[in-house]
Amino acid sequence: MSKYFLYARKSTDAEDRQILSIESQIAELKEFAKKENLSIIREFIESKTAKEPGREIFNEMLELIEKGEAEGIISWHPDRLARNSIDGGKIIYFIDTGKITDLKFPTYRFDNSAYGKFILTIAFGQSKYYVDNLSENVKRGNRQKLRRGEWPGWAPVGYLNDPKTHTVILDPDKHKPLKKLFALFASGKYSVEKLLEIVNNIELKGKTGKTISRSNMESILKNPFYYGAMLYKGEIYEGSHPPIITKSLSNRIQKVFEQRSKPNRAKTYTFPFRGFIRCGECGRMITAEKKKGRYIYYHCTKRRTKCSQVFVREEHLAGQIISSLSKIWLNDKTADKILQDFEKRKTKEELTASTEISKLEQELKIIEEKIERLLDGYISVLIDSSEYQTKKQKLIEQKYDLNQKLNDLKQGRAGWLELAKDIILTCNSVGRFSKEKNYDELAEICRKTGSNFVLKDKKLSFEFRQPFDFLEKRGVEMFSFPRGQKPARPAFRAGKRLFVASEKRGMSFPERMMTAEGGRAEIFWEFKKNTIRANWLRGKESNLQRGLQRPLCYRYTTPQFMCERRVCVRRFRCKLFLFC
Repeated sequence: MSKYFLYARKSTDAEDRQILSIESQIAELKEFAKKENLSIIREFIESKTAKEPGREIFNEMLELIEKGEAEGIISWHPDRLARNSIDGGKIIYFIDTGKITDLKFPTYRFDNSAYGKFILTIAFGQSKYYVDNLSENVKRGNRQKLRRGEWPGWAPVGYLNDPKTHTVILDPDKHKPLKKLFALFASGKYSVEKLLEIVNNIELKGKTGKTISRSNMESILKNPFYYGAMLYKGEIYEGSHPPIITKSLSNRIQKVFEQRSKPNRAKTYTFPFRGFIRCGECGRMITAEKKKGRYIYYHCTKRRTKCSQVFVREEHLAGQIISSLSKIWLNDKTADKILQDFEKRKTKEELTASTEISKLEQELKIIEEKIERLLDGYISVLIDSSEYQTKKQKLIEQKYDLNQKLNDLKQGRAGWLELAKDIILTCNSVGRFSKEKNYDELAEICRKTGSNFVLKDKKLSFEFRQPFDFLEKRGVEMFSFPRGQKPARPAFRAGKRLFVASEKRGMSFPERMMTAEGGRAEIFWEFKKNTIRANWLRGKESNLQRGLQRPLCYRYTTPQFMCERRVCVRRFRCKLFLFC
């Protein structure tokens, strides 16, 4: 009696798909073997597609047949054995050489003759035609889905496949923490390893329930799917799914990757004020080092030059930075009031944004026409595939940028408004970070608000960038008192005005202060004999000489003389904080 191998196969290795396929094949084949009185010596079960060669279990079965352990194969149909020309050719060759004497199928009859081998070849060809035709149908369906903006595969992390509508929707449990991870990496303060630690702490898993690896995290951060585009086989398409992040945030993430393309050496300690300050004598960069495990000193690198500048302690340097940044500081009350004014302006901007919206819509139409003409050129073989994909990607990115600007205008979020809010919040955070002595954040504010940082003779100087220089100039300048008037003690009152302090010629001057409540201090000096107070008179001159007249005037009144006099700005330099 001839010996047979039983071979059963399903096309996918997923355990939840085609579950009954293997069981039904084995049951039918055993019943068929019992009716035909066939001897099955071993069963081979495989879950892999036969479209391409390389099935391990199938190759193992052929090796055993080549050794002579069996003479035939029992399978459900010839397409279970082969759907490609190589595997089908092997079986035909084994039949020609006599290593396989018989093939048994419940749904197909095979005769070991020239005609039977010819019909078997046709059956293998039909199986290959079926899988090729199915592949073309699937590709055509995927292309149509991509044209409609639908993702043809499994949704990435943060999204779910909706079986009812066959679309991609947001994952209610994962998309919010994933959005925070994007924002953290875009800040430039977190590496991929730190993000993985956060992912493990919040137990964020991948699609299959496994932990997210480093490569998976990098692919997530670089995937355009999360801002609304779809990258499929090297070509980018517009997506109809809801985005998790904006295109601008994605651009910031890619810039962080570009900056980190050349990895730096590992640092045991991060010096916050290093990298943006230059020596005032030789122009070299200021570096830092830690001594005795606790003291941090900043000094010139003195690279290839002679420099006489000495070191400066980090606390002393931070004190100068805090003193300089206090010129642009805004308390919570003032910042809230300015932000409220911005919200009022926001409503006015919405009324005037209609013309800008129509302009952007016209630009979008032009880009869509360019994409259509580009597709026509590709179909007409006027341009090759690589040039088509490159130009299409640029046009799609331009279209996303215009769509984002259009959405911002429709939502009443003009670009200047976001920038103004960021400026106010930056100025407001100076006081909090100064109180907390958060040097890292203060260094970030320095890079954002200032330029041309120079350290010379232990003194730091720099210039404020626009528009922070406006806040500094509109701030308070120093002023002095007339000779003979000696203040007894200062009395403080919270308010919007502020006077700057210093000491000159042995006389006392008002001090610039931040109150415990986080507000500015308006200082009134009480004199022993008289009380002097500065009042700002709008629209009047501040100097009796016409050649030196200015539009500000200060009237000083005293209880004893009840007199009014105009004071030269050169003698009494006082400027109120007009911005507040």
